[in-house]
Amino acid sequence: GLDVLDDHRMTLGASELRARATEQGAELAALAQRASLAGGGPRRLLVWSERWRATVLSAPPTRPPADPALLSGLTAFREIAARAEAARWEGRPITALEREQRRLEREVRSRTLHIRGDAPGDGHRFDVARLLDRLGETRLVELAVLDGRVHVLLCGRGRVRRFEAGLLAEAEVEAEHVQAGLRRLAHPGAEGRLPVVEAAGRRLEELLLGPAAAHLGPGPVVIVPPARLHRVPWALLPSLRERVVSVSPSASSWLRARETEPPPGGGQVLVRGPGLATGGAEVPEVADRYPQARVLEEEDARVPRVLRELDGAALAHIAAHGTFRADSPMFSSLRMADGPLIVHDFERLDRSPYRIILSSCDTARLASVGADELLGLVTALLPLGTAGVVASSAPVNDAAVVPLMLALHKGIGAGLSLAEALRDARAALPGDALHQATGWAFTAFGAA
Repeated sequence: GLDVLDDHRMTLGASELRARATEQGAELAALAQRASLAGGGPRRLLVWSERWRATVLSAPPTRPPADPALLSGLTAFREIAARAEAARWEGRPITALEREQRRLEREVRSRTLHIRGDAPGDGHRFDVARLLDRLGETRLVELAVLDGRVHVLLCGRGRVRRFEAGLLAEAEVEAEHVQAGLRRLAHPGAEGRLPVVEAAGRRLEELLLGPAAAHLGPGPVVIVPPARLHRVPWALLPSLRERVVSVSPSASSWLRARETEPPPGGGQVLVRGPGLATGGAEVPEVADRYPQARVLEEEDARVPRVLRELDGAALAHIAAHGTFRADSPMFSSLRMADGPLIVHDFERLDRSPYRIILSSCDTARLASVGADELLGLVTALLPLGTAGVVASSAPVNDAAVVPLMLALHKGIGAGLSLAEALRDARAALPGDALHQATGWAFTAFGAA
């Protein structure tokens, strides 16, 4: 049944449609998981948990055709969105501009939804032995949800072990409390909220890891959460706080990122968008670390130029306001000089940067759709050649981000992975609540 649905899904060109189509297989996947839990053992449960997880990332999206009407629509949308943003700041009426922006969004969305898929299902099946071989000293923690309860599948040292944790619904509520606390801590004067947030982190660990937390070992940890838990700041959990931690939408996605090679000759691209409270203060200092880096700011930070420079880069750092669109996640954006750089734009890249750092608010927010799929900026990058992303799942204090980013690039320059550099960068921050919350808000995705 899932094979038939795979064949159908791959005829669809739009990532959004592929993600939503997985809802048709949710009951079949759950049936297989229940059968595995009843008599198949942890390995079989892992295989079936992977079978219908993050499938939209299993193949690169179909590149939008060189459609003049689509390109014209994207350009018009960007211009109207920029005018609406300017009018909003100046207190002028924006009703007509918002109406035109919505019309252009519908036009762009309609054209992208009609793109046909260009690849059949490849019949790829997840190989547990290959995963265990590639993990080495790393532990991969896949969280499977069956009938509302979280089951922890701990992979490493040649074994897959299963532990039973808490209820997903309770974990979701706790994650929302943590998000509210981090939003408050992004502003000075909220130090009193820090113990509350830390207590919520302890409760999250009990609900999400349960007894597995005591069996993680000393090495790096990869978390593979269900889509509904994508906003958990994993570095806040006590057993993960001082570890090298990365997050992946699926074990298959982590394997692919682990085996992705950096582009030959790819350089560094640093982008500074408008309107940041600090003016993107880290960018000039980061540029000093990379003498050959291409720096795009002011009028150079326009969407067409930014896309050209990002294509095939080894490392990209983008300091720009992020906007997450829960109503239409493919229009989530980064603010450039000429308007928003949206998810649809990223899908036009031949190859997205091998590593990308998004240093502003909410750039890791994603929409959970379909059976267990995520749509947003991060998931647009992972199938296109990006092996590692650092992004924030919560609002952050712009000033506190600067020292975190400088410490992060110091670690990257020393040859560390993004997850290793982020762990060390958190440890290098001042110990006050504002900087701690900023460090917790950022997550490393992938395996680079």
